[in-house]
Amino acid sequence: MHAMALLLQAPPNPEMIRRVFLMMVPLFFVFYLVAVALVMVPCWFICKKAGFSPWVSLACLVPSLGTLVLLYVLAFADWKVVPAPPQAYWPPQQPPPSTPPGTPQP
Repeated sequence: MHAMALLLQAPPNPEMIRRVFLMMVPLFFVFYLVAVALVMVPCWFICKKAGFSPWVSLACLVPSLGTLVLLYVLAFADWKVVPAPPQAYWPPQQPPPSTPPGTPQP
């Protein structure tokens, strides 16, 4: 920040501009990696749940085009997931109680 303040006060010095850019480059890569991780992790789980290979989420490494293509593939592809049977949501039906032996059948 000190170099940035000096850059704004004095006329541009090529050495000072070079130092400012050399400080900003590592910060750019850190912010890029954090942003990619914030997008790639949910895409990884969505791809697994949709039945696709989770490695497809590596398309998020291409800044905007890769993520956009991945979203369109997920939105318009047929998901390979079989819906759960309705019985999975309700408790299983118990068979009717059996009649004791020797009682007449209706």
